[in-house]
Amino acid sequence: MDRSVGDRRTTGTTDEHPSDPVSRSCELEDVSFGEVLDIDSTPRIQWASPDGLELAGCGVAGRLTATGRDRFARIRAHADEYFGALDHDGPADSRPRAVGGLSFHDGHEPTTPWGGFEAASFVVPRVQVTRTDAGTWLTVVAEDAETASDDLEYWRDRLAELPTMRPSGTGPGVAATHRPTTRETWTQQVETALERIEAGVLEKVVLAQTLEVDLAQAAQLDVAAILERLRRRYPDCYRFLVDQGEGGTFFGAPPERLVAMDGGRVETEALAGSVPRGETPEEDDDLVERMIESGKFQQEHGLVVEAIRDELEPLSASVTVGEQTVRRLATIQHLQTPIEATLADTVDRHVLEIVEALHPTPAVGGLPPEAAWETIREIETFDRGWYAAPIGWFDATGDGEFAVGLRSGLVTGQRVTLFSGNGIVADSDPDDEWDEIQLKFRPILDELR
Repeated sequence: MDRSVGDRRTTGTTDEHPSDPVSRSCELEDVSFGEVLDIDSTPRIQWASPDGLELAGCGVAGRLTATGRDRFARIRAHADEYFGALDHDGPADSRPRAVGGLSFHDGHEPTTPWGGFEAASFVVPRVQVTRTDAGTWLTVVAEDAETASDDLEYWRDRLAELPTMRPSGTGPGVAATHRPTTRETWTQQVETALERIEAGVLEKVVLAQTLEVDLAQAAQLDVAAILERLRRRYPDCYRFLVDQGEGGTFFGAPPERLVAMDGGRVETEALAGSVPRGETPEEDDDLVERMIESGKFQQEHGLVVEAIRDELEPLSASVTVGEQTVRRLATIQHLQTPIEATLADTVDRHVLEIVEALHPTPAVGGLPPEAAWETIREIETFDRGWYAAPIGWFDATGDGEFAVGLRSGLVTGQRVTLFSGNGIVADSDPDDEWDEIQLKFRPILDELR
């Protein structure tokens, strides 16, 4: 019997449903997620949240894709159809999930270097391993109950032979780097944005750059190993991997949660305004104090908080904005404000509805949103693709969690394209913004060296 986990069934705008999918699960001893990702064919996915949920999956049991302005609604419709037909037998933690993401803008086309990435694309893996605080689970999805039971036994035995730990190794080395946006071009871009802010067209816009990294080693980049090293250095960040084979691999360790939804409870946050880490605790504190007292940083952060609250209030019975704190990571420090909401009506609510309402937040787009997008499209010289866009998962009930695709890289062949952006407001200085963007490249770049 064929045990490959390739693309054996898909769902989407035109795909047929040859049979109703069946899911079966069993508990596992612990297993290395890096080893799981090596077991078979693409697409491969990995997701990890700071509070404990980890997913790794291979192959396709269901594929949900959409393009255009109504891509969120179309993905929801495909998901309702797929999950409505799915028969799952297993604990709640082991339930199948659709994992993937969307492009920054709905006009995205899958062209170079984003050739493998649609405007919206989610995969229900044929083989999924889930790790929670309660344990580790294997879940398989097949076309019928007999095949699902046989596949579950096969993959349980196969995974039992894998090691529970895998060396994370070292970076492949960097042969060369190239900045498509020069410092002079960047200064011109920021000055153009400042002119529009002064004219009242904009309040804020986030401008981004790319850094192209040519790898020193010819062997295929072990992205799972990079994510493991990022986990050790940035334990409070998300981690994701969406591998489309020859279409490229998008991965990252973003610090920012876009939204988590569980029933009628929604959690999100504003993360905007940043300074580097100091060489000493005292220097750390001095930098944070300057950030907290800075009118520029407080304005940038306040715009994000206000915009998120404004988007949530029409959907919610209550919205609570928490106290502003400082998020300290290995190389950078951010202003952070937690925001929670209780939905006014939980019937037929879906996390994608909240994602659509919030994306793009002013932390990655700007204000007003349309004017910011026009400025980004006119000024930036590259295609954002899935950079700064929603990456995450959802389940049959519509619950799920999404991060923002920041601190990220796109692997195509022997090149990794890194992405980094910064918020421009009225008193932004082009030189300071340049320095801050280079700092944000470091998490991924350091692991490649």
